[in-house]
Amino acid sequence: MNSITYRITGLMFSAIVLTVFILIYLANAQMTGLFQEYLTGQHMGGMSLNHLAIMGQQEEAFLASVHQSLLWVGLIILVVGLGISYLLARSITVPLRNLSRATEQIEQGNFDQKVFVEKDDEIGHLATVFNSMAETLATNNNMRRQLFANIAHELRTPLAIIQGNLEGMVDGVIEPSKEQLSSLHEEAVRLNRLIKDLRDLSLAEVRQLALEKTPTDINQLVTRTMLMLKPMSDAKEISIETALAEGLPEIEVDADRISQVFYNIIVNAVRYSPEQGVVKVTTSLVSEEGKQYLKIAFTDDGLGISAEDLPYIFEHFYRGDKSRDRKSGGSGIGLAIVKQLVEIHGGRVVVTSTLGEGSTFTVLLPVILSECVRKDKG
Repeated sequence: MNSITYRITGLMFSAIVLTVFILIYLANAQMTGLFQEYLTGQHMGGMSLNHLAIMGQQEEAFLASVHQSLLWVGLIILVVGLGISYLLARSITVPLRNLSRATEQIEQGNFDQKVFVEKDDEIGHLATVFNSMAETLATNNNMRRQLFANIAHELRTPLAIIQGNLEGMVDGVIEPSKEQLSSLHEEAVRLNRLIKDLRDLSLAEVRQLALEKTPTDINQLVTRTMLMLKPMSDAKEISIETALAEGLPEIEVDADRISQVFYNIIVNAVRYSPEQGVVKVTTSLVSEEGKQYLKIAFTDDGLGISAEDLPYIFEHFYRGDKSRDRKSGGSGIGLAIVKQLVEIHGGRVVVTSTLGEGSTFTVLLPVILSECVRKDKG
């Protein structure tokens, strides 16, 4: 009797039994009294007379048949009510059982579960939400597996290089030299940077990355990042042009993290731009939905991004170059880090691109003034 089907059926049937009992009792009581009053009026024209003397065998048989009919009607109503109560209870509990079975499958790791949505009611809404949850879990599970595979892929290359060179030196096949040790050091640095980026990315995604916000001049931050990347751009004879708006307010951000955002975007722009290309950086103050933002746009005239790749450009390890040739790009998490770092500052980053014509990455940072600036304005 622990089944919710039986409990709902019992509750509804109890209500029906009580209702039928009351109706039959009242009908029987009123039928006898009204019938006797009717007979009195017919025989005496309204004069007072003993009612029992008027009731004959035929009248009593009539009343008995009426009472019996009411009992049969009540019995039929009870049987029909029991059936309807059971069917109505099953209409509620069967979808819940399907949801329960699907949930058990998800608990066992089978995320490809769907339940049929029969009606547009609360149960149907619950089934719809469950299907959406199951789809999200399946997607996240696939992304997790892909993430592990990508991490293993990215870690394997530098580790294999370091291991191979060290084994060669130990066996005497490779003569230790400054160049060899420098190459191993570069691979170790690359490996350490990748691990640090993965750590920062994981913390940023769960909003646990510590930020040290200070009043920051975005124009100065852009200029400093450009100077840091000048050797890289000069190597490809790429010109980095700027159009920085004057009078922009200082905003509260973590300067190192936002500098990393600019660094990653400009590195991508330089990497995928042709020799003697141009990268343009502009800053401005814009208003959207009643809020002010600092807009930093990075435009290049490089290869561009295809429409198929554009929706996934900020995902972990996603690259348009499926071959993952290290010469064609970095580890594939630079833009994922950009997105997370911008979002934990309350901003957003968007990209527009045309294949073969270049791309524009736009960073919008909310204008959150420092305390001293607010006091000056006050």
